[in-house]
Amino acid sequence: MVDVETPAQTRAPDRTTRSAALLAAAVAVPIALVAGLLIVWKFMPSGDAATPAPSASAPVVVPGTAVRMAAPKLDAHTGQVCLAVTSQLPTTLRDLPGRKVTEGPEQNAAWGEPPITLACGVAQPTMCERVDGGHPGCVPLDATMYAMNGVCWWGEQGPAANVFTTMDREVAVRVTVPGSYQQAAQWANEFSDAVVKTVRSKAAGVPTGCTQ
Repeated sequence: MVDVETPAQTRAPDRTTRSAALLAAAVAVPIALVAGLLIVWKFMPSGDAATPAPSASAPVVVPGTAVRMAAPKLDAHTGQVCLAVTSQLPTTLRDLPGRKVTEGPEQNAAWGEPPITLACGVAQPTMCERVDGGHPGCVPLDATMYAMNGVCWWGEQGPAANVFTTMDREVAVRVTVPGSYQQAAQWANEFSDAVVKTVRSKAAGVPTGCTQ
């Protein structure tokens, strides 16, 4: 008699073990998901870092008081020219609001704080006769001249302000720019167009440095 080996019966999987494995997998997936989210959240930039705060600077407070300016008496012609000049001036100079002046609004104007000022009808500057001097109050022959937008400005640098006076006009206009403003000559140039429109050029006595 030949013994025939009966194949071993395939063991059915243990239902308890299978259930435990499924449960472990079901728990592991959410844990891994939560852990991943925590890692991403940790390394994400915070709201403050991702969106920088605007670097807006506080606006300069402009006093409501009038700017103190002198108003010497002008002859009829000069007064008429200066009135024409002031009528062409902007109410706002770049971002500087206009301000009232204590005297002569028909010949004076001011903007901002510290104030940039314009005075029309000031003493007409004249050039010195010699390199080493000349008549009192004359403009040195080596003085700096700025030819800008059709106007020649004589620039004087002072300890507290830069002063620019027209050298090529029948009626002189002076602009004073406090030292706290950068590129002072460009502030004076803001008034060149108004001067060209309202004040005639001089026929003589214009410095050679004023040619454009």
